[in-house]
Amino acid sequence: MADLKIPPAADSLTNKFMTAVIFAVVVAGLYVGRPVLMPLSLAVLLSFALAPLVAMLRHMRLGHVPSVLLSLVVALVLIAAIGTFVGSQFAGLAGDLPSYQNNISRKILSIRGTASGGTFSRLNRTIEVIGEQINGGRDRPSTVPGGVITEDTPVPVVVQRETVAPWTLAGDVLGPLLEPLGLVALVLVFVGFILLQKDDLRDRFVRLAGSGDMQRTTVALDEAANRLSRYLFLQTAINACFGIIIGAGLWVIGIPNAGLWGLIGMLFRFVPYVGVPIAFLFPAVLAVAVDPGWSMLAWVMVLFGGVEATIGQMVEPFVYGRSMGLSAVAVVVAAVFWTWLWGPVGLLLSTPLTMCFVVLGRHIESLKFLDVMLGDQPALSMEESLYLRMLADNPDDAAQDAEEFLREHSLSAYYDEVAAKALVLAQADVNRGVLDPTRQTRIRDAIKGLIENLSDREDPGAARALGDLPSTWRHTPVMCVAGRGPLDEAAALLLVDMLKKYGIGARVVSSDETSAAQINTLNVDDVCVACVSYLEPGTYKNARYQVRRLRKRMPDVPVMAIFWGIGSDASRYLDSVEATECDVVTTGLKETMHHVLAFARRGAAPKPAREAPQGVLQI
Repeated sequence: MADLKIPPAADSLTNKFMTAVIFAVVVAGLYVGRPVLMPLSLAVLLSFALAPLVAMLRHMRLGHVPSVLLSLVVALVLIAAIGTFVGSQFAGLAGDLPSYQNNISRKILSIRGTASGGTFSRLNRTIEVIGEQINGGRDRPSTVPGGVITEDTPVPVVVQRETVAPWTLAGDVLGPLLEPLGLVALVLVFVGFILLQKDDLRDRFVRLAGSGDMQRTTVALDEAANRLSRYLFLQTAINACFGIIIGAGLWVIGIPNAGLWGLIGMLFRFVPYVGVPIAFLFPAVLAVAVDPGWSMLAWVMVLFGGVEATIGQMVEPFVYGRSMGLSAVAVVVAAVFWTWLWGPVGLLLSTPLTMCFVVLGRHIESLKFLDVMLGDQPALSMEESLYLRMLADNPDDAAQDAEEFLREHSLSAYYDEVAAKALVLAQADVNRGVLDPTRQTRIRDAIKGLIENLSDREDPGAARALGDLPSTWRHTPVMCVAGRGPLDEAAALLLVDMLKKYGIGARVVSSDETSAAQINTLNVDDVCVACVSYLEPGTYKNARYQVRRLRKRMPDVPVMAIFWGIGSDASRYLDSVEATECDVVTTGLKETMHHVLAFARRGAAPKPAREAPQGVLQI
């Protein structure tokens, strides 16, 4: 009996199903194991923060175990100091609250007075009238025979004293404090073990995740550690500056306990999105209580809004740079996902955890989708993005992308490394039969529009070349022949535009004009060089006969060929290239420009064969 073969479509569907099942199992495990995984994640994060201190203490020859223990003591003292300071400040604030009662009462009365004579009062009366109409003019239950209790019937009230045991009272008071204290203790225990067994844990992870490629796994771990440590250091420094500025600003405004609110602003800013608004609520409510008017609240709003906008939009993008490696959408999605799994702790850990996953996806092939979906690297390369723009016939967006590329590169580099490669991608789709002639024409027109949008751009080498060119070459001495279809014509347009920027006249001739039936009617006056343009090698039969017809029509004119799609691996095409019988065959715009300029400086004399410089196919 023959073995059954699974169709490729069914195999692909099975793989997708298994991936979905694995993802669901992982998410369920993260949710069920949150009592252990949350403290462990916090411990890993804190261990990265304490690692520089441990390294500094070890550098002072204090020893590994004493360095770890001293670092934990420092962390514990710092946490206790912050807790003590916050508790004492809140206790003092609670004692001062009764003095603010008159301001709060006056503001409530003023708001009620404004509402009673305005829109809220009219809205309330309208609702009352509608309610009376629905009840038939009766808004109270009436007394009816039969012993029905009416609104006027008195209800007996019995007061009973309940005795509460001391241990019950202690549990009610201390219960809410035990869980966070237990979490802190568990996190510190985890941190101690992680710092003490750091090297052993690293070796075990390498063995588990990448024993077959230890170099790649080590690089991934080093990058994740460096990126996370740098992110934590920068975020702590930025948040500290935020807290200092907020505290100083609140002190100038006159808000009591300004140092407390600055510290809370610093700590809450570690929580993405909601941390700063929550930190703003405390001084905002206090401003309402302290100030008889509303000016203090307005200044607090301006202070928080201005400082957060400045740091978030100007300072952080400049300071972080690419240290995070996350896209803006990934940060939002990660915040929602981890908050759904682990609550507020998940929101705090969302960015560091997602950053680690992106680094792993960058180095582990099976997790590459994490880097694509969550990383800040462009999803498509420049040439792929341009190809999509050309398919949509949108040269304006293509020109905008080109402007970004041209900030650091030349126009010839953009034509050679981006535009030509995008056309090669289009030619590959033509070869697969998925790009019809209509879309090919649309792509050619998009290239024309792109060239027009970049017409004011100059190439750095053009100014030097203009002085060496004969005046006769400023008309149309170069004839660029499109190999076959619209895509080859689009590539030839790139060459023509670059030649014109170098002061050399050129024109594009379609493949129909050089066909066997029309080659004799082709205008070849003043043509000094002919260059045939092909995007992909193919069988070279078309190029060979194209060159033969051009030689017969222009026997004294050198003929070049540019094959844009060969790339750097040109050795396997040497035999086919030699069959084209061209004087020079090139694989890119730079080499082609070099030869055309050489022809121009030599007065358009035919170039001897087999003298092509390095980087050009010699025949």
